[in-house]
Amino acid sequence: MAAFALATPVRAEDGAIDYSKYGDYAVYGSAPDEPGACSYEAMAKKDYKGRTLKVISHAVPVIGEPTDLHAKQFHDLTGAEVDVVHIPFGDLYQRIMIPFQTHQAAYDVMFYPSLWIGDIHDFLAPVPDSYRDVSGMKDVTVNYRDVATWGDQMVQYPVDGDRHYLKVRADIFNNPDMQARYKKATGKDLRIPTTWEEYNDIAVFFSGWDWAGDGKPHFGSAEVTKRDDLMFSAFISRVAAYAKNPNVKGGFFFDLATMKPEINNPGWVKGLEMFIAAQKAFPPGGNNFGLGDEIFSFGGGQALMSYSWDDAFIQAMEKGSPIRNKVTAAPLPGSTQVWNRNTNSWDKFETPNAPPYITWGWTSAVNKTSKNQDVAFDFLCFFSNEANAELDLQIGRFGINPYRTKHFDPKFWQDKLGWDASVATSYVDTLSGMDKSNNRVFDLRVPGVNQFMSTLANGVAEAMAGQKTPQEALDGVAAQWTEIVNKIGPDKVRAAYANVVALEDQGR
Repeated sequence: MAAFALATPVRAEDGAIDYSKYGDYAVYGSAPDEPGACSYEAMAKKDYKGRTLKVISHAVPVIGEPTDLHAKQFHDLTGAEVDVVHIPFGDLYQRIMIPFQTHQAAYDVMFYPSLWIGDIHDFLAPVPDSYRDVSGMKDVTVNYRDVATWGDQMVQYPVDGDRHYLKVRADIFNNPDMQARYKKATGKDLRIPTTWEEYNDIAVFFSGWDWAGDGKPHFGSAEVTKRDDLMFSAFISRVAAYAKNPNVKGGFFFDLATMKPEINNPGWVKGLEMFIAAQKAFPPGGNNFGLGDEIFSFGGGQALMSYSWDDAFIQAMEKGSPIRNKVTAAPLPGSTQVWNRNTNSWDKFETPNAPPYITWGWTSAVNKTSKNQDVAFDFLCFFSNEANAELDLQIGRFGINPYRTKHFDPKFWQDKLGWDASVATSYVDTLSGMDKSNNRVFDLRVPGVNQFMSTLANGVAEAMAGQKTPQEALDGVAAQWTEIVNKIGPDKVRAAYANVVALEDQGR
C-alpha cells in the first residue's frame, strides 16, 4: 500500500522520530525508529484512509494522554480516524462491560486495568502470532506475558508493567541537619523506613513545615485515597506486610480451600488502622487524592514519601524537575508481626516481612467482534513500539512503566535518560527484586473483581472517614464478598483464584 501521510516520518540524519507537532512530547527528546512491523516507517506504508477505529481509555493524563498522542500519530501515518473516549476510573469498568453484555460492538480497542481479565477474556480477540513475534513483544518480561494470558491464549496486548514500591526524597533523608532534627525530636535515627510504623512516624514528623527550604509547607506522605480512583491498591500495599505470611500458603484475599474471605482477619484490620493513622501526614486534600494527585504531590516535591506506581517517581525524575536525581526507590515497608491464619496468632519476624505488591497494570485489547481488527492490532503494535515506549516511560503522568527486559537495565535510564547512577540502580534493583521474591501479593484477577474491589474501597472509605471502626468496616466487606462469591459460583471464583495463588506461592 502507498504511504498516506507523513512523507518523512523520521529524520534521515539519525533515524530519530520528529515529535515537534505533538505538543510537549518533543521536550523529552527523541528516540530511534527501530526497524520492524510496529515502527513509524512500517506504519507509514499502511493506507487506512476511510477506516475508523473506536477506542476507550482512561481519563487524561494517566494512560489517557498517551492514547490520544499515539492516536494522532497513527492517524498521520496511516490515514485512519481514531476516535478516543476517555472515562474516569470509577466508571471505566461499566463502560467497557455493558456493551459486551448487550452484544454491542461499541469499541474496537480498550485500555483498562489488566486485573479485569477474569471478566473480559471471553470478549477479546487473541493476539495473532504475527504480533507476538515482533521484537517489542518478544522483549516483554515473563510476568507481563503471563498477565496478558488467559488459559493458553494471549488476549491482552502488553503496554505497561506495574508494581508498588516506596519512593522517598533522598536529599532530605541524607541531610545532616534533618537527621539531627529528627533524632532530637524522636530519639530515633532518620532512615528509609523498613516498617509501616516507621513510615507513619517519619511522615507525621515531616508534615506541615518547610523542610524543602522554598518557603512553603511540605508534607510527609502522598497516598491514593480516593474511593473510586484505585484507593484499594494503596490499601493492599499496606495490608500485605501484616497479612501475607511467608509461612502460610493458599491465599491472601481468600482461603483457597474454603473460599472464606480473609479480608477481615487481624492482619487486614491492622493494615487499615495504619492507613487511618497516616492521615495526619497528608497534604491538604490528601484524604481524597486520586492517582494523578499522588503523582504531582510527590513528583512535584510537595511530599516526602509515597508508595504507589512508578508514575510519581518518573514525574520527579523528568528533565527540568526541581527534585530530579534527589529521590530514591526502595521496597515497600514491612512488619515484624504478621498474622497467621492457620494458628490464629501473630508470628514475629526479626527482619520485617515486606511482600512485594505486583499490581497488574494497564493493558490493552481488541474486541473480538470488531470489524477493524487489522487496524486495531496495528494501532496497539504502534502504540507500544520501542521508540514510543522509550519516551512514554520518562513522562510520569502517562502511567507507562517498565515491562520489557531492556527497561530493567540501569544503563537504559542512565545513558538514555540522564539519571544519576545511584538513582537508576535503586530503581532497577527495587523493581527487579520484586520478581525474585517468593512471598508476593498479586491482584485478585477473578470474575467479579470489580465488585470485590468496589466493596473493599467502600469499606475502607467508611473507616477512613470514622463512620465505622476498622473491624466493623472489614466485617461488612467480608460479608459482601461472601455474597458475591455465592452469586458468581464458588467453584468458578476458586478456579480463577487458584492461578493467582500459584503465582504468590511459587518457589516455596
